Amino acid sequence: MSGSRDAEYTEYVQSRQQWLRRVAYLLCQDWPGADDLVQSAITRLYAHWGRARDAASIDAYVRTILVRCFLSERRSAWSRRVMLVNEHFDAPGRSVDHDAHLDVQAALAALPPRQRATLVLRFYCDLPVEATARELGCTAGTVKSQTAKGLEALRRTLGPIMAEEA
Repeated sequence: MSGSRDAEYTEYVQSRQQWLRRVAYLLCQDWPGADDLVQSAITRLYAHWGRARDAASIDAYVRTILVRCFLSERRSAWSRRVMLVNEHFDAPGRSVDHDAHLDVQAALAALPPRQRATLVLRFYCDLPVEATARELGCTAGTVKSQTAKGLEALRRTLGPIMAEEA
């Protein structure tokens, strides 16, 4: 890779690193795992930088890499055998209701990886169904059904909690 391509890649990664970390955290639900996921994604990005920088949206290209790394990792035998448990819950600094944040975080973490990825892409990244389908490599119908199943699971999990607060 030439010096200018390296410089472009480095500039892009530095400018988008925090965004990538937040998306990765929502997917895998722990900061060390998010850092590992981002590292895998930016390594793949480096290998395909020529193609990525010519893409219509570099952010979309990288987000696709990130989600596919996450799903690939969750399908591996290692992921099914070894589950690292984060004993410390990370809470955002400005959150008004820490308990609600932890409840939503736990409910999201309990979802299967594909449903979690679908909900993160649809509602955190604000992607339409078609774009989400492209990133996940599935049909729009699959995205719709995964979204419905994921939201229903969140409602079931959070419903009793929300009813207690009312």
